[in-house]
Amino acid sequence: MKKQQAGFTLIELIIVIVILGILAATALPRFADLSVDARRATLQGLAASVKSGATLAHAMQLARGLASSGTTVTIEGSTTVALTAGYPDANTGGIENTLQEYSNDFTLSSGASQTDFQKKGAPTPSSCYVRYTESTTGAFPSVTIESSGC
Repeated sequence: MKKQQAGFTLIELIIVIVILGILAATALPRFADLSVDARRATLQGLAASVKSGATLAHAMQLARGLASSGTTVTIEGSTTVALTAGYPDANTGGIENTLQEYSNDFTLSSGASQTDFQKKGAPTPSSCYVRYTESTTGAFPSVTIESSGC
């Protein structure tokens, strides 16, 4: 009576391991770069939120018939937003007040007429940000994305 062998031979197992190693080596670079894409997508999401917040504050200013500069509007019941040329200003109390929960992912850097929301955890945060430049003429404020340091 012959005993029949069941299972895989050693050479078959080695070939399968080699094939899996080759597949892993070719797939790994595709997954290693996802963090950069994720940071860039976060910037795009924040830029859209900044634009929406500016639009909301401007609409409230127009609906209430308020002056375009030197006034404030209240959103979300208790959040006061300072306006310049009908849109949120770039200083404290302006555009940052139109956003909520940005501080978990971004640090704020304000200048005279612009605010940068720098992405936390980026390799170069000073080159991974959303910049809000307030309006001076009544035109829609500038919202730009810099993602070279992401």
